[in-house]
Amino acid sequence: MFERFTKAKSLESAQKIALSLLSEKGEANAQSIAAKFVEQFQLLDKPDQLKFFEFLAHKFSPDPIDVLQAAQLYADKYDDESLVALFKIVEPARQELLRRINRAPNGTQTIVRMRERLLEHTKIKSGLKAVDADMQHLLNSWFNPGFLELHEITWSSSALLLEKIIQHESVHAIDGWDDLRRRLQPDRRCYAFFHPQLPGEPLIFVEVALVATISKEVGPLLDKKSESLDAKKFKTAIFYSISNCQPGLRGVSLGNFLIKRVAEKILQEIPSVKTFCTLSPVPGFNKWLDALPGSPALEALEDKKGKIAQSLKVLMKEGEWSKRLSKGWTPALARAEEKSALMYLCFIYLTQFVHKPSGDSVAKFHMANGAKLHDINWAADLSKKGLAQSSAMMVNYLYELSAVEDNHEKFVKKEVVFSRSLSSL
Repeated sequence: MFERFTKAKSLESAQKIALSLLSEKGEANAQSIAAKFVEQFQLLDKPDQLKFFEFLAHKFSPDPIDVLQAAQLYADKYDDESLVALFKIVEPARQELLRRINRAPNGTQTIVRMRERLLEHTKIKSGLKAVDADMQHLLNSWFNPGFLELHEITWSSSALLLEKIIQHESVHAIDGWDDLRRRLQPDRRCYAFFHPQLPGEPLIFVEVALVATISKEVGPLLDKKSESLDAKKFKTAIFYSISNCQPGLRGVSLGNFLIKRVAEKILQEIPSVKTFCTLSPVPGFNKWLDALPGSPALEALEDKKGKIAQSLKVLMKEGEWSKRLSKGWTPALARAEEKSALMYLCFIYLTQFVHKPSGDSVAKFHMANGAKLHDINWAADLSKKGLAQSSAMMVNYLYELSAVEDNHEKFVKKEVVFSRSLSSL
């Protein structure tokens, strides 16, 4: 009974502080009141956090009648004054609330955490999209790449920071300190973006291998017992992993700027490196493959020769592809026609399906960022994760710095740029 009363008081207190923060008194004493809010929000459990977000949605949205009147006034007058008035009316009061919360010590971090919690609720609860849009709008401004600091993570970095790198690595798990040490040797680099208001908290980081030629498989890059390559042989930078550390910043553009900044930094520090390329997973491929037979997508993609259907027939004659994988299929067991079918269908997936809502997220990221689809690599990731996601295939996306803008524009126009070598597929 006492616990329920305490929780109810915490929610009520958080709501009262939010209202106070938006008052005239709140404007004058924003920092002290915001600090109270930060403290109070941390006391809310998950159900009460949801109630608070619903409170933000209902209490701090613009009045539709005021919006309509302001919009009509601007339509009639079409001048600066009426446009500015419309801006003020349309902007939800919760944006100003968030700005004032941001003034508190740890205010920025609190808002990032708030959005992380909010995103969990939006998966199952409607009516919160406008609140999320407001948070994302402000975070896009506050985490503009112009405000971010790029730092190299080295073995000399603090133990706490290194632990966070191990914790947040989401592409190729780091198997303890020995593995991390190898990834920070002279022929390996790790760079992260940091924000001044979140000291010691990496926002996103990328791992880079400095090698002689474009890598076609990830195993040698992750071999913690491998010898470091002689610096004289550094010709190519392979971006083999990029990981977000802050779920609350989902949808805030960080990764594309990180890759470009890192490429520029390496180019300055190591002039012998001329090629910038990724070795990337294809996380959506097998899922797409299993859903393709009999789907409308198959009819939309099929060519006159029926090659997609023929390729599917080769793969599916013993049942769903995922079931074959679960029974121990590996690239070493593949027949020639299976390899040909998988390579062809992966090419179709990456070139003709990437603009669909369910297109591959990694492909979208790199190609929208101006990279070119350079190669599809067979038996490139033999880990359980690699087999389960993409039948062990990986992709090279090539960043030709002089062509990045053109490639980006083509991708926006639904055109995929790929290397001539892939035309044979």
